[in-house]
Amino acid sequence: MLLLRGVLLVAVAVYLGAAAYMYIQQRSFQYLPARVGTPPQALGLTGVTEERVRTPDGETIVMWYAPAPPGAPTVLFYHGNAGEISERHERFAYLQSQGLGVLFVSYRGYGASTGSISEQGIITDALTAYEFLRAKGVAPDQIMLLGESLGTGVAIQVAAQKPVAAVALEAPYTATVDIASEIYWWLPVHLLMKDQFRSRDYIAKVTVPLLIQHGDADHIVPFAQGQALFAMANEPKQMVVIPGGTHDIILDHQVWAREVAFFRANAKSQ
Repeated sequence: MLLLRGVLLVAVAVYLGAAAYMYIQQRSFQYLPARVGTPPQALGLTGVTEERVRTPDGETIVMWYAPAPPGAPTVLFYHGNAGEISERHERFAYLQSQGLGVLFVSYRGYGASTGSISEQGIITDALTAYEFLRAKGVAPDQIMLLGESLGTGVAIQVAAQKPVAAVALEAPYTATVDIASEIYWWLPVHLLMKDQFRSRDYIAKVTVPLLIQHGDADHIVPFAQGQALFAMANEPKQMVVIPGGTHDIILDHQVWAREVAFFRANAKSQ
């Protein structure tokens, strides 16, 4: 009996220790930033400026901005949890080549932006980027939000708070806490997770046209979560299922082309 009690005490101690470690280190698992901060010109981009903008809470975030040609909409892009915007320069160039304005924002703690990463901080950065466009004279009905992976929850929260023309999402989730609870099923994730990005709590407030694209073989953001989020969303909405598509659909030029067509279709004529 004493031996069994000792084993149980050891097991409980090990579990609590593992839970404490996961709680303390959780953001290092959730976010995988690069901190190189390569400028756009070094990557061959032209017609783009690197902007350093102060956030309301005192951080300095880096953004790449290419103004839209007269009458064209502007795409405000929110990236995923890994890397930095310099690793997405090909997408920036593609959007430019399609005659669109483009704004990429590097969240705090990513690239050359200052600060430590958190959900609240990321949303502050995302809203700062939106206000940057408004200050540049871009009307809300010319602002198109585009989010990939983690950035889908960012785009949804911005669209729930600010007027925009349309929202396109690649591999979206119902909540990052829902993903984590499947991976770390042995932990009370809903109690321990700090940055839960509950898109399901915000999607009802998004009333503009919505495009979701998701691969049905995505093992990073489960396809079922994209389906569930789509079911919660308001009309008008469209979901494109990519057969056999993994999380790498975010790199697929056909996915990008559908978004460009969607943005053009929902831009107000100027």
